[in-house]
Amino acid sequence: MTASTGGRLLTPGEVAALFRVDPKTVTRWATAGRIGSIRTPGGHRRFRETEVNALLAELTTDANEPSRV
Repeated sequence: MTASTGGRLLTPGEVAALFRVDPKTVTRWATAGRIGSIRTPGGHRRFRETEVNALLAELTTDANEPSRV
């Protein structure tokens, strides 16, 4: 499935696998506004791959930075 902008859309399960969390966690993140989602005509959530990858890179970068004490 592709978005009108040409980006790939991911299911909550695919996003969950990337973040190594449960798909329900991804849904909670979307509800809380932590990650944007699109609703299909059937009411299912889909996530833009570019946005998911950007968030994943941001979180990975934050985790790899040394803590300042």
